[in-house]
Amino acid sequence: MTLPKFIITMDGHFRLGMVNQHKDLLKPGDQCIGGGYYRFDFISNRIILDRESYDFGKPKWHLLDTLIVPSAYKMLSLVYEYDDGFHEDFNVSEELTIVYDD
Repeated sequence: MTLPKFIITMDGHFRLGMVNQHKDLLKPGDQCIGGGYYRFDFISNRIILDRESYDFGKPKWHLLDTLIVPSAYKMLSLVYEYDDGFHEDFNVSEELTIVYDD
């Protein structure tokens, strides 16, 4: 069953898609530093990221300064919701430099 999943790679790539497993989003040579699930919030122009990858764990945002995002999502901001009672939501678009990839 395919689900809306995302990953981030050590070199800063953000990939998302409807896949069976998070590893299906990897390209040869990628080193994954976490992932989770996503949903679009068109009312607030955001992509809401949450949960974690079974194989790769929660995204390790602290390892990145720049995130490379597909240009198709240029008009949407990214927010990761921890929803664990300990961490505040991480506004990816404000905390990291976003570079759009064509």
